[in-house]
Amino acid sequence: MEPEIKAIYDSTEQAMKKGLEHYESELLKIRAGKASPIMLEGVRANYYGTQSPISQMANISAQDARTLVIQPYDKGAIRDIEKAIVEANLGFNPQNDGIVIRITIPQLTEDRRKQLVKVAKDVTEECRISVRNARRDGMEALKKLVKDDGFPEDLAKAAEAEVEKLTKTYNSKVDAILTEKEAEIMHV
Repeated sequence: MEPEIKAIYDSTEQAMKKGLEHYESELLKIRAGKASPIMLEGVRANYYGTQSPISQMANISAQDARTLVIQPYDKGAIRDIEKAIVEANLGFNPQNDGIVIRITIPQLTEDRRKQLVKVAKDVTEECRISVRNARRDGMEALKKLVKDDGFPEDLAKAAEAEVEKLTKTYNSKVDAILTEKEAEIMHV
C-alpha cells in the first residue's frame, strides 16, 4: 500500500475505532438492572465551589447486584454528593446515613426494559453515523489525492474498496455489540 493511501486508511480506521470506543462507553451507562459504579459516571457534585466528578470525591462500589455504596473521602461532601445524584435524574433515591450513601437499584419493569433498548438503539445509530462520517472523510481524502496530486485512479479505487471493507467490519462489530446489549437488558 502506498504511504499516502496508508495514511488515509489509518486515519479512517482510527476515526472508526474512536467512534466504537465512545459507543461502548455510552452503552455502559445504560443500566440493565445490575448495580455498577459506571452508572454514576458523569455525575458531578459541587466540591468547595468546583464541579467535580463524584468518582474523584468518593469510593463507589457495588455492595451486591442491586446496591451501590458511595463512601466520600471527605465526610463534609456527603450532602453535596447526595444532592448531585438526585439532580442527575437517574431514577435513584440515595439514602445517606452520615457516613456512606446507599443507592438501591430498582427492579426494571418490562416497559422500562423496552425503553432502554430504544435508548441503546439510538446510541447505536449515533455510532453508525460516526462510522459513515469516517468512511466519507476517507473517501473524500482519496478523491482529493487523485484530483490534486495526480495519484493513479486504479490505486485509489483499490483503496476505496479497502475503506468499504473496513466500514463493513466496524458496522458488524456495532451490530454484535447491540445484540449483546439488548440481550443483557431484556434478561430478567
